[in-house]
Amino acid sequence: MSTASQQLAGFASSLQLTDVPPEVLQRAKVCIADTVACAVFGAQLPWSQTMTAYATRYGAGGPCGVFGRAGLRLQAPLAALANGNSVHAFEQDSLRFPGAGVHPGAALVPTIAAACQDTGADGATALRAFVAGCEVLFRIGAASHHSSEKLGFHAPGLTGVYGAAVAASVVYGLNAEATAHAMGIAGSMSAGLLAFTRSQQGAMVKRLHMGRACEAGISAARLAQGGFTGPETVLEGRFGYLEVFCRDAEPALLTRGLGQDWETLKICLKRYACHVTAQAPVQALRELMHAHGFTGADVQHLELDCSDKVISHHDLRDPQDVMQAQYSVPFCLAMALFHDPQDPASFNDAALADSRIRSACAAVRLAPAADLPSAWSARLRVVLKDGRQCQQEAKAFKGMPGDALTSGEERQRFELLCASLPAKQSAQLHERLSAMELQDSFPQADMA
Repeated sequence: MSTASQQLAGFASSLQLTDVPPEVLQRAKVCIADTVACAVFGAQLPWSQTMTAYATRYGAGGPCGVFGRAGLRLQAPLAALANGNSVHAFEQDSLRFPGAGVHPGAALVPTIAAACQDTGADGATALRAFVAGCEVLFRIGAASHHSSEKLGFHAPGLTGVYGAAVAASVVYGLNAEATAHAMGIAGSMSAGLLAFTRSQQGAMVKRLHMGRACEAGISAARLAQGGFTGPETVLEGRFGYLEVFCRDAEPALLTRGLGQDWETLKICLKRYACHVTAQAPVQALRELMHAHGFTGADVQHLELDCSDKVISHHDLRDPQDVMQAQYSVPFCLAMALFHDPQDPASFNDAALADSRIRSACAAVRLAPAADLPSAWSARLRVVLKDGRQCQQEAKAFKGMPGDALTSGEERQRFELLCASLPAKQSAQLHERLSAMELQDSFPQADMA
């Protein structure tokens, strides 16, 4: 009887675009374009430049482009490392809803871009690899019940390697057996600790987790292609992923509905450059500010009924750098009182040092609530200095599957994140990514 990884590998290696419903392909293309835009923005940041310098030192001379670095070419594993780091560099990349500890864009797109440029594969292959990788990645995350982070692991660093390995295997043309071996190999490369959330420094490593996942995906696929093997029980078996990294797993979800229920439709896009648990509360706050006409200066304090995870993982009242601040729900709410959260430039060192934001952050009151629709939901109450109060249920946010961004909103976000590019170049890039299946190659990533 075949194992879960063997079944997933069989699905991925045989998948054709004609097997995939049009709405699934469209969702995939939207995510690919959004991911590239996140990378173009993220490549400008200091921690991304450090990673690119490292990748250049050890991987120069290859065929693969680097987001935001014109003319630079690297070997595939190092390009995937640098680009994965850039995609996740500023808390803007895609997720799954319901949450499952997965980042589809960050884990898959840099891997696919590198593998396609490594081999000369076309856009149709890239799109097929994305859907295959996403279907596998999301099922692995769902089967974990997102329980890894309760143990102190950063879940996307654990799950990302499997999706990346599958996506790379599709591009490299591996058969089902070799793809299963690639997943088995990738399991020994998964990693990521949440120590950065409780330290004085070092939040850069969160970005590294996605870069390493992409690098591991390339390496695992190429090793499997060469005959290297990995355990076929890597997911549900003894000492496999679900046993070692999780405490509340459901192995049946690894393959349930495979090829029928399309997980890719559960992709969720962000609007704000902060952790997903802050998205709905921040949106609710901005809507209340617009409806009632108050500003940050008018607010006495904020009260947020939220999930236990926000309190245990995201209640950071004294962030030491911007990256920790983006992970802090109280800080993100406080920042949104004084700056536009849709502009990623609002999350900067000036905001971190702003005494108004610091005071507002300290005054946020969090309370656990067990009756919320999801772990990303909250109830927000705003108490104003004049005694007035207003509140709103923050059930969801724009960008989730039930309330997707319109095509115009997607394009606006793309242009905002790609503002470093000439307008014509940005428009051409978006056009090519939006018609990925018609391209003869993956659009070169060095668009700057």
